[in-house]
Amino acid sequence: MIYIVSRLLHGIVVLLGISVIVFGLTWLTGDPASVLLPINTPPEQVQVFRHTMGLDQPPPVQYVAFLGRALHGDFGVSLRNRTPALPLVLQRLPVTLWLMAAALVFAVITALPLGVLAAAFHGRAPDFIARFIALVGQSVAAPWLGIMLIFLFAVNLRWLPSSGASRPESVILPAIVAGAYSAAGLTRLLRSSLLEVMGNDYIRTARSKGLTERHIVWRHALKNAAIPVVAFLGLQITFMFGNTVIAEAMFAYPGMSRLAVDAIATRDTPVIQAFVLLAGALVVMVNLFADLVYAWLDPRIRFA
Repeated sequence: MIYIVSRLLHGIVVLLGISVIVFGLTWLTGDPASVLLPINTPPEQVQVFRHTMGLDQPPPVQYVAFLGRALHGDFGVSLRNRTPALPLVLQRLPVTLWLMAAALVFAVITALPLGVLAAAFHGRAPDFIARFIALVGQSVAAPWLGIMLIFLFAVNLRWLPSSGASRPESVILPAIVAGAYSAAGLTRLLRSSLLEVMGNDYIRTARSKGLTERHIVWRHALKNAAIPVVAFLGLQITFMFGNTVIAEAMFAYPGMSRLAVDAIATRDTPVIQAFVLLAGALVVMVNLFADLVYAWLDPRIRFA
């Protein structure tokens, strides 16, 4: 229980830090009134707006007011769509979560067999092939990978759509772009973790009992080898979320990341603030879940 409470408090501190960054976004382009109001607004109306919105107050006072509104889900009205910013972002959230889930599945189903094969055939051809694939996956830039996937599977082979989300298979190419880097990192970590576990005494005891190598790896070694992998996977969610921004922009995928890119292009500050704080909350919750799974796999963590 103490471990869970400490992780919750840590998440709250992180969210407060994110809220400070989100609040600072208002001032990056100068006076917020000049961003939120049309260019030809009379100076008198600008002053009235600044007083109404509390922009004439000291920054700490404005931050407290912003935090209070944010806790109630009020980030203002989108300058582009003329609708409340948070509901506009939440409307796109399921699409982005579906893409992230697909990217996570791709990373796991790619890394698991490659990592196990590399460890089981250490120093032989499968090991070299798996390490080469992992090296390529970590070296290739996401935009270049997206272009190559579109050129191969959408333009030449015509197997998959190149944009949109009108069909279920539309998520495949964006998911590969979003999950390729994480898949490569998971492959290398799983390989090294399995190799370390396979040298333990209980593995040698299992071999002396006549158990097959396949049974030893999948029933005995993999659970202990998965402990650092779970922790690493929680960290990779952050990178994966960043890659969804690239994937949604490249494939015109209608998620909240693409909405944020459009908001940045049009200086739609309320939408940007709602997106950043919501994305931060999602990352904190995912990492908290990964910490809980990590503690479940290794009970010693609960008492650390």
